[in-house]
Parts: sequence; C-alpha cells; structure tokens
Amino acid sequence: MAPSVLDSARGAAGLAESLLSPLGDRWLHTQAVAERARELAAAVSPADRELLVAAAWLHDIGYAPALRDFGFHPLDGARYLAGLGVRAPLVSLVAHHSGAVYEAEQRGLTAELAVYDQGDAVLLDALTCADMTTGPAGQRFGFADRINEILIRYAPGSEVHTAISTATPTLAAAVARTHARLAGQPM
Repeated sequence: MAPSVLDSARGAAGLAESLLSPLGDRWLHTQAVAERARELAAAVSPADRELLVAAAWLHDIGYAPALRDFGFHPLDGARYLAGLGVRAPLVSLVAHHSGAVYEAEQRGLTAELAVYDQGDAVLLDALTCADMTTGPAGQRFGFADRINEILIRYAPGSEVHTAISTATPTLAAAVARTHARLAGQPM
C-alpha cells in the first residue's frame, strides 16, 4: 500500500483491518475510534478531517504482533508508518496520541518518542478525544468513565496506570478543547 493511500481514511482502514482484525476487542475499539473521529471532525479544519480519521484508524496499529519492537504501541506504530514513508503529520498523530509521552516516560522511551514531532495540537486533541471516549471493545464512554476503566484494567504501579493517572489533566483538557471547538466556542 503506497504511503499516500494511507493518508486517506479508506487506505488507513484497510491497513488497520489487515493488522488488527485478528485482535478482537482491539479491532472493535479501532473501528469505534474511527467512527468517533468522524463525529468529531468538525472540530478540525476541513482540510484536516481526512487526516484525523486516517489517524484514528491507525492509532493502535502498534499492537499488531508483527509490529512490536519496543512493546509500546504508539512508538511501534509510528516507526512502522515512518518506515513505509507515510507523511510526518500522520506518523506524529500515531506517535503522540492520548498522552503517549507520559507512558514513554514510564517506560524509559522518552528519547525514542521524541524523534517524532508532536504535530498539530488541534488534530492531536481531536484524536485523543476520540480515543478517550471509546472503550476497549468499542463502547461509547464519557471521559471520566474511560479513565476509570483504564485505571481498573491496569494494576496500580504499572506503566499504563501511572501514566494515565499523571496524564489525566492533560487528557481532560484535550477532550474539553475538542468539545469547545465543536460548540464553536473561542479558544
């Protein structure tokens, strides 16, 4: 699949399906995040809406067993996409979605993640909002319920639990900014 094809929602969906469909709930989550991103697309500029949905399809591809290198899905997904020659804005969204920098710190992978620019803040907020309002099997959640679900699913002291606990204010702000943009409120 050519990199330019992956910039489209359709191309990204095809790649995501090929890598994640065997993973059950992960695939359900990915499909629901892509649908949620479509709903949130009005929060970003019209020129960026396709990129947002493509990023939603690809945000968790680093969970695919064939792509695991560091065992940290945002980094593994971004490295894979960069290796395919995918445009930097899409790679950045995958690398930095949902407060990835916090978990990278817990895992000692800050320098590896820093290779990827954080990209457009409005797009990153919208992708984070889509992910942080969608449960692990595609359920629609409010932000607080999604955070609670993650904190219950991962044991206290684990990298994910610690990272999400630390990142919650940042993630909440991204969700709030996205909702404010949807409502047309000045930022």
